[in-house]
Amino acid sequence: MSVHENLHPVRQYPEPRAVLTLLKPVTWFPPVWAYFCGVISSGVPLSSAPWMVLLGLVLAGPLVCGMSQAANDWCDRHVDAINEPDRPIPSGRIPGRWGLWIALAMSAFALWVGHFLGPWGFGATILGVLAAWAYSAEPIRLKRSGVWGPGLVGLCYEGLPWFTGAAVLSAGMPSVRTMTIAALYALGAHGIMTLNDFKALEGDRQTGVNSLPVTLGPERAARVACIVMALPQVAVIGLLWAWGAPVYALAVAGLLAGQVLAMRVLLADPRGKAPWYNATGVLMYVSGMMVSAFALRLVGVAP
Repeated sequence: MSVHENLHPVRQYPEPRAVLTLLKPVTWFPPVWAYFCGVISSGVPLSSAPWMVLLGLVLAGPLVCGMSQAANDWCDRHVDAINEPDRPIPSGRIPGRWGLWIALAMSAFALWVGHFLGPWGFGATILGVLAAWAYSAEPIRLKRSGVWGPGLVGLCYEGLPWFTGAAVLSAGMPSVRTMTIAALYALGAHGIMTLNDFKALEGDRQTGVNSLPVTLGPERAARVACIVMALPQVAVIGLLWAWGAPVYALAVAGLLAGQVLAMRVLLADPRGKAPWYNATGVLMYVSGMMVSAFALRLVGVAP
């Protein structure tokens, strides 16, 4: 389906700057950060395999996450024509089916790079690529659900990269403790993804994407997002304390307290303050992830 074909000059090739915009570099940080958390939590010295650390960071961010953004923009071009008509595809800066070709080429390249990280890294890459297309593309298009869509993104942004970093460095299955903490932060990221849906509220409503802001309304969706972000961190605090890392548990508790204060501001004006919270509360959330990774490194890999 073409979008705004008659409103923009027809181009034959994409603008280079538009391709970079399509890949949304700002979104690469979460999976890169989570992968590095996995590396730290593995307990393996970084100097033992520095190229695998670097390759994994590139794979998690520019390649897999960048590919997922290209796929999402292609599959969402009709939604973006309503929400963000200046995006690369609806604006015509990436013409024709170039958006699809870029996403497919990056999918293949990511899989090729992923195989250099061994069976664990390659397997995680396959899951990441499949999840990206399942989230955006018909007929699955999990982003239509306000439950499954953000859950899948949270898993792929936080849980899967964390697991991969730990597995690649340790050359095996991460410990139960590591997987538990990674899963809890992935669960909490569901709330972050719900807040991210606020910016597409009108387009989602018109095109049948049942995000939580659409189905619950901004106020209730924001409250649900805050609860979903907070409760897994409470569990993390309790686990770190039980595992003999009280200082780290208190550090995560302090970061959660800061988020609660920011949540009060968010809940007073969910639609207006969602971007602000993403720049403040989310920063404290991901800081807690790294604190937890160092805690895991301290307590070891015992199950």
